[in-house]
Amino acid sequence: MEQRLSLVTLGVRDLARSRAFYEALGWSTNAAPADDVVFFQAGGMIVALWGRAQLAEDSGVEDSGGWGGVTPAYNARSAEEVDSVMEEARAAGATIPREAGETFWGGYSGVFVDPDGHAWEVAHNPHWIVADDGAVRLSAE
Repeated sequence: MEQRLSLVTLGVRDLARSRAFYEALGWSTNAAPADDVVFFQAGGMIVALWGRAQLAEDSGVEDSGGWGGVTPAYNARSAEEVDSVMEEARAAGATIPREAGETFWGGYSGVFVDPDGHAWEVAHNPHWIVADDGAVRLSAE
């Protein structure tokens, strides 16, 4: 197996509401309004929105309704970009449990939560390189 991640699917309670939230962040999709899954190209990978019940059934798990122990992250090129993305999320209707600020590891980050409770970290890590296409690389590689 190659060391890479191709797709992250977020289980959502209301597909139309979640789609509208991500589109308000500036994300675009080619999915038709009646489609039962929405795909967003996100740099070199894809983020999908799909009904929680369908995702749980397809994955063979029981949905406890709580946080699933996974936090997607958006790595920014600067602290200023972190602030900008956090404000875009706030304007789109996200809740902000942790405002952006300096971190213990020498970076700058904040957290927003989408309408379905998916927490996203928005971070600038000065030790990582974010390419023009959004790909993230450890600067040591």
